[in-house]
Amino acid sequence: MGLAACLCLGAGWRLTDSAASAAADDGVARAALGAVPEGYRAPRDIAIELKPGESLEHGLERAGATAAEAAQAAQALVQGRDPASLAPDETVVSIARPRFLIGAPRLIGLSAHTTNGESLIVERGFDGVLRLHPSSTPPRSVTTVASGVMQGSLYESAEKVGADLTLIAKLVKLFSHRLDFARDIHQGAKFTLVFDRKVAPGGATVETGDLRYAEMAVHGRTMRFYAFDHDGRTEFFDERGVAIKGLLLRTPVDGAHITSTFGMREHPLLGYTRMHQGIDFGAETGTPVLAAGEGVVVERRVWGGYGNWLKIRHANGWETGYGHLSAYAAGLYPGMKVTQGQIVGYVGATGLATGPHLHYEVWRGGLRVNPTGAAARQGAPLHGMELTEFRLQRAQIDAMRKAAGPAGTTVAVEAGHEAGPALRGGV
Repeated sequence: MGLAACLCLGAGWRLTDSAASAAADDGVARAALGAVPEGYRAPRDIAIELKPGESLEHGLERAGATAAEAAQAAQALVQGRDPASLAPDETVVSIARPRFLIGAPRLIGLSAHTTNGESLIVERGFDGVLRLHPSSTPPRSVTTVASGVMQGSLYESAEKVGADLTLIAKLVKLFSHRLDFARDIHQGAKFTLVFDRKVAPGGATVETGDLRYAEMAVHGRTMRFYAFDHDGRTEFFDERGVAIKGLLLRTPVDGAHITSTFGMREHPLLGYTRMHQGIDFGAETGTPVLAAGEGVVVERRVWGGYGNWLKIRHANGWETGYGHLSAYAAGLYPGMKVTQGQIVGYVGATGLATGPHLHYEVWRGGLRVNPTGAAARQGAPLHGMELTEFRLQRAQIDAMRKAAGPAGTTVAVEAGHEAGPALRGGV
């Protein structure tokens, strides 16, 4: 294949030999082939994968370019750009070699992509000068189905299947409505995500978008959550069309494990038995603490053995408290409204604490109650036309999941085609 293939690869296409021959009929391909000096063979495309710390010039030299032409091509390619922004595994160089091995190879052109999805093409004109021709090919919008197993925290496990921090934060907030991270989610548990992303012509992810579906295997059953637009915003619903969102989250911190339950216990520092009026979640210092429900901050202060203390008032006489915090979220003060799942503080060991953990309390009508058994209001179900539309979108997601095959595989579907109408993912 000649520069025609190089140019097409730069636009995100992969050509067979027959396709490359057909492409040679267009004007750009003829111009590129016209730049091949007399006595040289047709140019050959060579894919380059830059090694860690390797410069583009050195990579071009490894492909067969002379040092002088490699420097010229690299200079043309990075005009006004940070060389570090080039995707290291998405550069293709077109090299022409002399027919009778007399003379040096000639660099005819090259294509590359930047990490933000921009396609770049450098080609040699009839005057012999290498020039940059940025491609206007935009990133593609695709929907990805990715499956994995829990290995480490939910953050670590979801990141391994392609989710970024923003998407993972949505996932943590979503699962917190129905799952207890300490008791329900175990190592080796299978999960599946369906999410949107923008992909550069070379295949690199430019941006991760909305979460459309999530599932987690829990105690022999699978919890499934579908995104759906309702009352002007995106919410998540179970298979029946019942909203996932309840009054309070079951777990207000990710990756934590329960170290002490509600009830009588011997205090680890004071040495005598007394009522433990909340649940302790062990987690590393600095782990984000989430507001268990929508409400208003009513207390933000140092409170005796609780250390840095935060209290939020919710609807219908419910309140939640958070103790031993290492810090509060920036700009959070009494009187401020918070949303469910919003970061309100960070795990710490202030006050009377043997180590970093979150002390979490739930109050009902001014009295402390067991957070584990606190009656969380079930979400509202969909009805009528909304339920019908939800079922159609659920069927689309299920079809995509089925097409993805066994757990652990990842597939991408062009948005607006097999995936059907786009679903906006929020929690």
